[in-house]
Amino acid sequence: MSVDAEMMRKALIALAPGTKLRDGLERIQRGHTGALIVVGDTKASQSICSGGFDIDVELTGARLRELAKMDGAVIVSADAQRITKANVQLIPNSDIYTAESGMRHRAAERTARQTGQPVITVSASMRVITVFVGSLRRTLVEPEALLSRANLALNTLERYKQRLEENVADLSILEHRDAVTLREVATCLQRIEMMRRIHSEISGYLEELGSEGRLIALQLDDLARGLAAERFLLIRDYIRLTDHYEQADRALAELDGESLVNLGAISATLGHIIVDSSDLDRGIIPRGIRVLSRVPRLPKSMVINISTHWDSLPKLRLVTAEDLQQVEGVGPYRASIILEALERQYQAALLEDATW
Repeated sequence: MSVDAEMMRKALIALAPGTKLRDGLERIQRGHTGALIVVGDTKASQSICSGGFDIDVELTGARLRELAKMDGAVIVSADAQRITKANVQLIPNSDIYTAESGMRHRAAERTARQTGQPVITVSASMRVITVFVGSLRRTLVEPEALLSRANLALNTLERYKQRLEENVADLSILEHRDAVTLREVATCLQRIEMMRRIHSEISGYLEELGSEGRLIALQLDDLARGLAAERFLLIRDYIRLTDHYEQADRALAELDGESLVNLGAISATLGHIIVDSSDLDRGIIPRGIRVLSRVPRLPKSMVINISTHWDSLPKLRLVTAEDLQQVEGVGPYRASIILEALERQYQAALLEDATW
């Protein structure tokens, strides 16, 4: 994330419903007056200020509303807790490019580009709140509209999770039947990555919603539980070169929208090159990491150690209790637990029907 993007994210959090700054902006909107507010009383912002007066008082919605009635800009502290200057004329460099037409918005964009600080405008005629940070521009959306978008995305995430659970269940069955193909693996990773992106989108809405998004945040946490772990296990289980996990994880996250619907492109992030669509039906052998992760109370480090000794699930099925005890930290009791869990999963897979 760029510096401007991170600062914009923090500015939107500071403007979330329930904050003093947002309360002041909503009062200005209801009063049908405009405003120009610089968030950050820095040397850069002071250097382009002319006139006005220093006040240095606590920021409240009522004070911001009254001070915005004057023609000049209002300067608030970087933490948006105090008002430091009011009725200030901003004189940014006129050579700085701006695509805005109104005087208030032109001054805001130039100030944001020159100082690197967030600048907020409230349009008197359109009652629209706009935030400028560097080269970025963002119009605030009403909480009701944000809630509607978040709920729609949440419903989509729930449907994807249902489908992912079916895909993962089928994959588990096929693993024990030695019938996994690249298609099943790529499909699971595709759904996980789509869910991760929807989760990121909803998280952005929640940052803007502030306290208004509490219930959605609880639902989001519930739907996303275990998603990162499943992603980790799938990549570790099916990546061609075990020491390329970081590259594969990053490559999957960087796929564009068109590539994400291409199962061949997803397979390529794991190091499996797909020349023809029929290659997706090529068999692939898991390392058994996902299977071992379902053994009760087996630490992740021990899962990795065992899968290093036996690098495929078929080999893992043939080990004995004595073999397992050769792995550091595995005693007779834990070895018996592992073998019982593997056998139980295997028998269950033979009885289950996949939904392909």
